[in-house]
Amino acid sequence: MILRIQLLIGFLCLALLVYFVMLTRTAIALLRTGTPAAVALGVGVLLLPIVGAWATVATLRAGLAHQRLARLAAEQGVELDVSDLPRRPSGRIERNAADALFATVRRDVEADPDSWQHWYRLARAYDYAGDRSRARETMRKAVALQADQPQQ
Repeated sequence: MILRIQLLIGFLCLALLVYFVMLTRTAIALLRTGTPAAVALGVGVLLLPIVGAWATVATLRAGLAHQRLARLAAEQGVELDVSDLPRRPSGRIERNAADALFATVRRDVEADPDSWQHWYRLARAYDYAGDRSRARETMRKAVALQADQPQQ
């Protein structure tokens, strides 16, 4: 399963690379025309692969960092156990159960705000509660705290 996901990510990155090359070729063709409108459009089109490459690299780096924390959390036995929480027919955890889980994990973070494990668990609780933006923000905090720890 993990290999399939990695292959899919690799294929999508390759497809993006091809797309970025095609955009760059189009931008160069527009720049070569020399007309003001085409040159301005060419500059704009040339920015697209640059921004796209930055976003791709940033997303991959974040994903790898989150994956590393998930592995460390599993090794340390601090991953949230949600197997006994009630679920909707869609498979998502029921809102009341997710909120109760979140409240418990938040208390752990308040008690020990320097623990990357607690921030990781809080990010997972945000995710289970359906708050993706806060989950990403909290996961960034967990990654930063873990990176600041001396390597064992």
